[in-house]
Amino acid sequence: MIVRQFLLWTQHVSAGRRAEAASSLARAYLYAKLDPAARWEAKTAITALLDDPSPLVRRALAEACANAAEAPRTLVVALAQDQAEIAALVLARSPVLSDADLVDCAAVGDEAGRIAIAGRPHLSAMLCGALAEIAGAQALRALAANPGAEITRGSLLRMVERHGDDASLRETLLARADLPVDVRQAVTARLASALSAFVSGCGWLSRERSERVTREARERTTLGLAEASDRADLRRLVAHLRGAGQLTAGLILRALLSGRMAFTEAALTDLSGLSAERVAGLLHDPRGSGMTALYRRAGLPPALEPAFAAAMSAWHEETSGLSDSGGAGLSRRMIERAVTACERLPFADAHAIVALLNRFDAEAARDEARVLARALVSEAATDDVVPETIPAGLIDSYRRDRPRLAA
Repeated sequence: MIVRQFLLWTQHVSAGRRAEAASSLARAYLYAKLDPAARWEAKTAITALLDDPSPLVRRALAEACANAAEAPRTLVVALAQDQAEIAALVLARSPVLSDADLVDCAAVGDEAGRIAIAGRPHLSAMLCGALAEIAGAQALRALAANPGAEITRGSLLRMVERHGDDASLRETLLARADLPVDVRQAVTARLASALSAFVSGCGWLSRERSERVTREARERTTLGLAEASDRADLRRLVAHLRGAGQLTAGLILRALLSGRMAFTEAALTDLSGLSAERVAGLLHDPRGSGMTALYRRAGLPPALEPAFAAAMSAWHEETSGLSDSGGAGLSRRMIERAVTACERLPFADAHAIVALLNRFDAEAARDEARVLARALVSEAATDDVVPETIPAGLIDSYRRDRPRLAA
């Protein structure tokens, strides 16, 4: 009787009055101590209001039920499939909705609904994976910024793959303290690609030169990320690089010439299929025969083998592990040895390799110049005091060349 009277009353009042009544009835059902009969009648009435033509009424129901664990499931599921502004209220908060409900709503709903889902206080790995596959950039930004989202490494990589061109998404991902190193590399690689496209699009560099600059910058960044990674992270990074087609002989040679032996070992382990211990033993064989066998097992280009062998030989001669290079940058001594080894090759094989090594040497020289320039600025008016932070080799070179430069 009460339900019939209520529904009859709703036919003769404004939408605003109906919305007020719907909110009051829903809250009474949720929070008042009703007897079973009254509770059943209230549930029947608010469920019937789903057919109200005014969105104000359905919005009032959504606002009343959004946070309530005791809200009727059929009511909440129906509201989750309503207009975007109504559905978003329950999609963002309702504890009644299961992961299956949310995945279904994300699949058939609009981007506003996906944004609401991405901002929920807790998101399972399954739900994050579904959003990573179907959501747009704005929803993925909300997902990446959500500390309660259990986003797996695979889902993060999928987000970068689908919408890595979105600058705000890249920024949000990089702000995550728990971002795996391979995902971080993927984000920076997309950033480099975006910058390359911008530069070539503006006509500042040719497409070929822009691509080369981008590749070299990406390689430097990759090795920088690898520097602070443990063995497990290195394996994942190398596997990602190989899958993305970025684990090139040039990158491995750069790592070797920079003294990044951990990365070099991880790369050769992945390419050769040998154990890490076996690779380390072959790589560090002072006779050089182990390096030759390992290089060929890894399937690297034969033309680069002399450069690798010469660089490794120079590294073995360094008792302190490239102490004269000033850190983890390219070693000019190792580059010089590699160039000398490659100059004996036929021109058809040598010219591209020597050109690559010469670019490495120019990069290393610029890095050294930056260090020395900073030291000279720090030195100020003091003529004989050289800061201790300058590598010993640069100090000697500076002192040797200073009289000539002054003349």
